Order: sequence, then C-alpha cells, then structure tokens
Amino acid sequence: MITQTLRTQNKDDATTRSDDSSRRRFLKVSSMLGLAVAFSPRTIAETFAHSKAGTTTKETIMTQATATSTEQAADKTAIRPFQFNFTDAELADLRRRVNTTKWPDRELVNDASQGVQLATMQKLARYWGTDYDWRKGEAKLKAAPHFVTEIDGLDIHFIHVRSRHENALPMIVTHGWPGSIIEQMKIIEPLTNPTAHGGTAADSFHLVIPSLPGYGFSGKPTKPGWNPVSIAKAWATLMQRLGYTKYVAQGGDWGNSVSEVMALQQPPGLLAIHTNMAATVPPDVSKALSAGSPPPAGLSPEEKFAWDGLADFYKNGLGYANEMALRPQTLYGIVDSPIGLASWILDHDIRSYQMIVRVFDGKPEGLSRDDVLDNITLYWLTNTAISSARLYWDTSHNLPAGGFFDARGVKLPVAVSAFAEEIYQAPKSWSEKAYPKLIHYNRFPKGTHFAAWEQPELFVGEMRASFKSLRSS
Repeated sequence: MITQTLRTQNKDDATTRSDDSSRRRFLKVSSMLGLAVAFSPRTIAETFAHSKAGTTTKETIMTQATATSTEQAADKTAIRPFQFNFTDAELADLRRRVNTTKWPDRELVNDASQGVQLATMQKLARYWGTDYDWRKGEAKLKAAPHFVTEIDGLDIHFIHVRSRHENALPMIVTHGWPGSIIEQMKIIEPLTNPTAHGGTAADSFHLVIPSLPGYGFSGKPTKPGWNPVSIAKAWATLMQRLGYTKYVAQGGDWGNSVSEVMALQQPPGLLAIHTNMAATVPPDVSKALSAGSPPPAGLSPEEKFAWDGLADFYKNGLGYANEMALRPQTLYGIVDSPIGLASWILDHDIRSYQMIVRVFDGKPEGLSRDDVLDNITLYWLTNTAISSARLYWDTSHNLPAGGFFDARGVKLPVAVSAFAEEIYQAPKSWSEKAYPKLIHYNRFPKGTHFAAWEQPELFVGEMRASFKSLRSS
C-alpha cells in the first residue's frame, strides 16, 4: 500500500504544469494520495491540534457476564460479545462462482510484468473450487473471543485476549490492506501464553486486534471521514473502554500508519509503538523518488537496497492503490467475481506475490494455500472489497498530502523490525533519524509484507524484545 505524493505546497503548481514530464509525474504521484498520511512537522501540528482534546476519558471495563441485553441496547458504546456465521448456501454460491469463472487469455510475457499470471490463478481456483474448506479457518476464528463497540457512530469489531499473567503488557495490533484479523491469528497464543511457547511470564501481552472500519466484521462507514487520523483516535477510545491505562501499539501497512498517527496524537496511556513497515525515508530520498531522479549520492549498501525496493514499487507496483485512491466505487467486478477479488488481493507487491506463487506451486513457505484463501474468503463473505478500498480514497481526499514512507516526526519510543522482502527494508541509519527514541531495531534476511502471518515466530520474538525496556522501567 504505499507511495510518494506531492507536498501540499506544491500541489497547485504541479497541476498547472503543461509539459509532458511534469504531467506524467503529477499523475503518478497524485494518484497515490490515498496513502498520504505522512505530514511535515507544521502540518502534523495543525492536523492533530485537536486530537488529544477529542480523546474520550470514559472507561468501560469489559464485563460480558454483567451486561444485560437491555443495557446493551441502551448503550451502544458498551463492549458487546460478537458472533458470526456464514451459511452453507453462501459457501456453495462462492464455490459455484469460482468454478464458472470466465478466464482471459494468457499474459503475453513469461513473468508477472503484466499482472497476476493465469497459471497461478487457475491453480488457486482449482483448489478454492474443490478441496478448500472455509469451515476449518472459521473454526480457528471462532475460537477467539470477539467483541464490538460503537465508536463515533460505527461498530468496531475486535478480538480481545487477556493473558493469565498478571503484569502482561496491553497491545493493540492493527492489520492493513489486503490483510485482515486473520493475519494476527498465529501470534495470539504465543504472545498471551508465552510460558507455553519458549518465553517467560515477563513476555506476556494482553492483545486487542481490531478490524479496520469497512474491513472484516467492523461496520462499513456510511459517510466519508474514516482515515488514519480518525481511526487512531478510535483506537485510543477503544483501549480506554477496555480499562487499559498503559499500552503499546503495533502495525504494518495501514496498521503502521494508524500506529504512527496514534504516536503523534499521544493519547493518554500510549507508551510506545512497534512497526514492521516503518516510515523512515529522508527528505532528499523522498524528493528524488517523487521526481523519478537517480538516488542521492553517498547511500550505504543498506540504504541503496531500500532505495531499489522503493523505486521498483513506485514504478511497477502501484496499480491497485491508484484505483482505490481515485475510483474505489468502480471496482464492481471484484465484488461480483471471487477470482477477480483474489487476483486483486494477490497483486499487492511483487515479493509477497512471488511468495504466494510458490505456495500454489507446492513449495513450502510461511503461508499455506489455506492461509491465503482464508483471508480472501473473509473479504468475499463480508462483502468488504469496496468498503475496504475506500480507506485509500478517504485518506487521499481528506488528509494533507505527503509520502507514506516519509519520516513523520514521531517523538514517542519506537521499535522497528525490518524484513528483507517487505516493499522496502528500512535501514537502521534512516530509522535512527526518523525515530529519535528508537528503542529497538532488527533486520531479517527473509519475510515479506505480512510479517505476523508469514513469520510468526520471528514476529513474536520481536514483540518480546521490542518492549522489554518498557517493562523493566
């Protein structure tokens, strides 16, 4: 999900240039405003001036046993247990649609440069339309405790798992696109019950895992206004309602955006954040990427590796984000066709796509075929293909412009885990400049965009290490 955008002060100039190179640059950049949540320090101050004051001080301790149905009806802001079920008829309809897909001709090249390849999609369809069993993944989801609460007029769904260990650290973990709460299912048990998974009681977490507005089981916004700024405020409200007075936040993709905006808003109780997709790009690098210029001189090998990843993504990987930032409502086809939806979701970034290709070629990877299809099927059954896409449009149209990976001036403590096959692997040198209170940094030679989902053991270890200094203090 990511990209480079024109600075607010340059937007008007860019739109008026008539020469071809400027126009191409503007179209490339402005189409990605749906990812623009990185602001200059001045814009940050203006945007978040009222954020702290707007944070509610109401605390509603979750108490499933004592809340009666009458009380729940009277107070939609209560924490309410949530259940879900999908009928056999819905699953039969999905399988029928998969098996009656109208296929296009094969791509004209022998690589993925024209998009998701026909052979991969047909392998996916054969498994999805025959042997795949949604009920297995559904059972795992149902084993977790689900809740909803209304925040700013919208039902927010979340999983809430408390550790049995007394001094567990509360953490809110946010997914991104094209992910969901399914990304976090593998980390729940080892983080909340560390003594059974190679850790100690001092490594324990209480976990809150919400679905973004318009995603999964959360409500679908009925008007514009839900973007990283409003979501960050909602997450602070959620943590207060759960009675958490001190906590940390974690995220990648949109989850990083929301977590970093929370750190900028500094709600009461937020101690630190962790990101597996950090926003660290320095101004000179950001400017060069936006202009399509060569890399700045003097980049270290790690910085050049980061540059190469970003440059390739900006050049070849922005198709999905362009459309969702500009015209999400046009995507009727991915609501009507499960194979259309699956190909749209697979075409996120080249490294995670290549990993998923290997999965359907039968090669062992961090994800299984069921993992991939559980996530896509959740989008299908909840009919959230377009409602989730609108987050890009809302961010584009209702927040100031900026680069998604640009350093934002976060002052709270930050921990960074940099995976080699992420869209870009944030260098330590950039991370130290972007986060003055960098409390942990680690880089890994493997791992794509979906760290918690694909590399859960590494991810769990990073959560334990990242916040160890906060526990001791």
